[in-house]
Amino acid sequence: MTAQGLQESSVYCPYCGESISVLLNPEDVGLDYIEDCQVCCRPIEFRLREQAGGWLEAEVRSDVE
Repeated sequence: MTAQGLQESSVYCPYCGESISVLLNPEDVGLDYIEDCQVCCRPIEFRLREQAGGWLEAEVRSDVE
């Protein structure tokens, strides 16, 4: 985790399939939000869940799913 409580994670873009690095905020658990892919610039929908030990898991999907 970073100093601000953010967790760095890698996810795969549902459009281009590239692995991208994202910062996950524990305050966003249970919320849906959108970030653009750093490679193809398409909008990725994120939903965060808290796992055992306080680690965050990001579920990602395209806006057409």
